[in-house]
Amino acid sequence: MEADNQIRIILIDDQAIVRAALKALLNSVARFQVVGDEGDARRGIDLVAELRPDVVILDITMVGLSGLDAIGPIKRASPQTRVLMASQHAGMKFVQQALQAGADGYLSKDSDPAELSLAIEAIVRGDSYLSPKVASGFMARAVRGEAASADEASPLAVLTPREREVFQLLAVGKANKEVAAALDLSLGTVKKHRENLQRKLDCHSSAEIARLAIREGLLEI
Repeated sequence: MEADNQIRIILIDDQAIVRAALKALLNSVARFQVVGDEGDARRGIDLVAELRPDVVILDITMVGLSGLDAIGPIKRASPQTRVLMASQHAGMKFVQQALQAGADGYLSKDSDPAELSLAIEAIVRGDSYLSPKVASGFMARAVRGEAASADEASPLAVLTPREREVFQLLAVGKANKEVAAALDLSLGTVKKHRENLQRKLDCHSSAEIARLAIREGLLEI
């Protein structure tokens, strides 16, 4: 991208007030243009496919489809689009999962507002960006070639992308029929996915699935 070109941005965050604040902040910078925003990750993916922005700013904790699971579909919908995670979760587990999924940067929502511009400019240049709040620990571990510790590893890592989608919907209380309708699957297929989730995660009720989702940062209390 040429230095004098405007950077087109889409916001995907399920909190309307956060989207409004980010939009106001970004639109105050002449080089940035917010071309769209969405509170639902699946609709956000469709918007990305339609508008092909330079940057998507993406939250992690969202109902239906998490930001972590939206990274891959966003990249497939618009390969040139850069993805900047903006999350309240600054733990190593979330950072590692986001980067492994293809995110170009990770910004803590506790960061100074000026850092948002720095992060966007960095990933548009083709660099990666990690918020200083998480970068030091992550980079030190990466240099040593260490993966996340057993305590930090996510039990959801054993799930397929489709199983993660089913898990996310079950976690917010959707019944099997509702999951089938949302994902355009047969009821039998959803039941099979649910059996796999129970086996892989040792979660045998909707309450246990919800508790795990909360613990993993994919569902807010």
